[in-house]
Amino acid sequence: MVLNEQDRELIAAIQGGLPLVAKPYAAIAAQLGLTEDEVLTRLETLQTAGLIKRMGVVVKHRALGYRANAMVVWDIPADEVERIGALLADEACVTLCYQRPRRLPAWGYNLFCMIHGRARDSVLRRLEQIVACHGLEKFPHTVLFSSRSFKQRGAHYVETDSRQKHLRRSHG
Repeated sequence: MVLNEQDRELIAAIQGGLPLVAKPYAAIAAQLGLTEDEVLTRLETLQTAGLIKRMGVVVKHRALGYRANAMVVWDIPADEVERIGALLADEACVTLCYQRPRRLPAWGYNLFCMIHGRARDSVLRRLEQIVACHGLEKFPHTVLFSSRSFKQRGAHYVETDSRQKHLRRSHG
């Protein structure tokens, strides 16, 4: 599937975030001269084709008071990673969970999950509960607390006019 100009405009309209209104897709449709149904249908088509992998919310955790943000990295045997990943992903406090290849010999971890909390001790207590509840004691893991936040946003795939103008000024 090849993106047409309307697809590019639609992706550009959503990649910075949906408008905070009661009917965000209707607002985007009005901006693009489309109907809400046309926007929803086109987004579904782009997702089905794999051009949009997922749509989600970017939450600015620190602004909400969640300053103890921990990436828990696990060393899980290949034949168990699906099952354990699903268990971790089902936990309400886990905001993301994904598998990555190990980078041996320096990095032996292959499953990652993020737990956000207001304080380190509450995050560590919750992790202890998860480990005990699911019998994960035998799997090596490390908790990496973030110390700084540099950027939080979704992916950007289409250049917008303001970004193109900036790029021309900076590089042209």
